[in-house]
Amino acid sequence: MLLRINNLTVDFIEEEEHTRAVSNVSLEVEKGKITAIVGESGSGKSVTALSILQLLPPDKAKYNSGKILFSEDGDRQIDLLNLNSEELQKIRGNKISMIFQEPMTSLNPVKTCGSQVIEAIQLHQKKNKSDARNTTINLFRECGLTADTRRRYPHQLSGGQKQRVMIAMAMSCNPALLIADEPTTALDVTVQKTILELIKNLQRQHDMGVIYITHDLSLVATIADSVVVMYKGAIVETGSVEEICLHAKHPYTKALLACRPALYSKGTRLPVVTDFTNTESVQLSSTPDGASTESVKTFSEILVEVKNLSVSFPVKTNFFGKTLSEFKALEDISFDLYKGETLGVVGESGSGKTTLGRALLRLVEPSSGEIFLAGRNIAYIPENEMRKLRKNIQIIFQDPYGSLNPRITIGSAIEEPLSVHRMLRSRKERKDKVIELLEKVDLKSAHYNRYPHQFSGGQRQRICIARALALNPEFIVCDESVSALDVSVQAQVLNLLNDLKKLYGFTCIFISHDLGVVKYISDRILVLNKGRIEEIGSANEIYYQPKKAYTQSLIEAIPIGFS
Repeated sequence: MLLRINNLTVDFIEEEEHTRAVSNVSLEVEKGKITAIVGESGSGKSVTALSILQLLPPDKAKYNSGKILFSEDGDRQIDLLNLNSEELQKIRGNKISMIFQEPMTSLNPVKTCGSQVIEAIQLHQKKNKSDARNTTINLFRECGLTADTRRRYPHQLSGGQKQRVMIAMAMSCNPALLIADEPTTALDVTVQKTILELIKNLQRQHDMGVIYITHDLSLVATIADSVVVMYKGAIVETGSVEEICLHAKHPYTKALLACRPALYSKGTRLPVVTDFTNTESVQLSSTPDGASTESVKTFSEILVEVKNLSVSFPVKTNFFGKTLSEFKALEDISFDLYKGETLGVVGESGSGKTTLGRALLRLVEPSSGEIFLAGRNIAYIPENEMRKLRKNIQIIFQDPYGSLNPRITIGSAIEEPLSVHRMLRSRKERKDKVIELLEKVDLKSAHYNRYPHQFSGGQRQRICIARALALNPEFIVCDESVSALDVSVQAQVLNLLNDLKKLYGFTCIFISHDLGVVKYISDRILVLNKGRIEEIGSANEIYYQPKKAYTQSLIEAIPIGFS
């Protein structure tokens, strides 16, 4: 046995208040095997993984009980919780390596990618710089990167490339155990597939043990040998991938499997965790094979008309600011968006999805083309005229915490657009409107005076939705607004969007790299590839009968698990 955790209990201490993060967790990781730890945010999976290398903040985390036994050779066992900082330094990044969810925060932005891997090799293996450089080049090639990548800085790489650099760094000392903490959560489906395949191949080549942490059980079937399911700091179920994915016993595991939007057709209400944890007798109305519970809607009135839209960004300018070369983010985009319709926009990172959404709202200036909103061309109207139209067009961003001011209460944040656009006559009327909106998105009036940090990710996204609806807009752009959420929270937000759409009747562009989510929420889907439209059609046509090879590759990259 490579790693054995026995009865681990971890508390967090904040102003003498103890919060139990992990309770009596026991699990095993075998050499040459991949163990997946699955659960939503707050389930304790990352705390368990960080405890292995004592990476939790020492002033806040307290290891109340338990042992973490590591045995590289299968004979002599070391309790990692009893090691001092000097002894841990010899283990961290050497015998046990870790890949984190967000590579940009794990890589030093002022050092080249190659120098950071070289530094790790020299620290642990005592190689000279020339040998460390050669090892780095070989590692980059093994991870699907060019040798030239070592001279580039993190900001010059895509998300998938940065994650490959992190994997190369983690593999630099040939570790016995690799811990991968949600390494593909923010990546599009094709990059996610290549990263999963890379981790699997490296695990086989080096015969190492892997702990793979995720909130998505559909990913587990493609990579893991065994599964540990965590809920509220405790392990609720363990077993092989087949046992967990095909014969789940615990209600929470069943919920994680059932909450995936790809399993349901448009109009079907998605189940959430509470449906299972409150009662075991939940009747699901899944409609597989593209069958629909809702008749296909027909739309007749065009709200947004886009003609030959192009957006370019300057890449190189001269001393006087004249553009010498430019990058075309969007090129010759044309489509119609009907009133009351939800149009899904999908594509890989860099395909132009976000640029399109922002260009339609004039948050990014078009280089050429026309954008008609309710018959009026808004592509080049002056900013003072555009400001008057902004109450009819809103956006919900991917990161709800980044789009909320941490220094003002959420009540003030939702009330702000009402004040700016001089809606309603008095402060009391505006406050009543805010409370009404909070209740519409399943929050409480008592939340009015709370700050963003006092809410979970799903609650913060609800707050952003309430703010977007405050002015009763005709047109809303949802830019990856559920991509970073756990599957059950994602289901809650998607149900909410469906309910609010029926209530308010707004028109929506829903941007995502997750085709399963887009298929569920959209009437039609537009596929973008390198700034151009690849194809456009009904949600079921694009998902089940894609015509273009690019769309087919996106569909094939979706992890389907054992469903």
